[in-house]
Amino acid sequence: MAEASILIVDDHAGFRACARLLLEREGYRVVAEAGDGFSAVDQAREAAPEIAVVDVNLPDIDGFEVASRLAQLERPPAVVLISSHERSDFDALVPGSDARGFVPKDELSREAIEELL
Repeated sequence: MAEASILIVDDHAGFRACARLLLEREGYRVVAEAGDGFSAVDQAREAAPEIAVVDVNLPDIDGFEVASRLAQLERPPAVVLISSHERSDFDALVPGSDARGFVPKDELSREAIEELL
């Protein structure tokens, strides 16, 4: 996937900035950011990213609900859930969701994302 477009969704601006820097260095094109779930859906509608990296714990709706709402868009992005929690906290929930998978925040990378796609 050469320079795929990506949306970063996390309620911490500092994390979004770090994730943007990391993912752009690894060849992604960050087309939008959002600090909550409702904004994420709006941003995805406008920017039409190919991939959305979505924090599970958001202040309004959780990442699983965001994934569900994004899946209903005309051009839905592939959703990768992220969290500072352990992978085992979400292993049972991801398969039944609209997300492609889960990556712990400290393991976020192009390689980790592409393994799920």
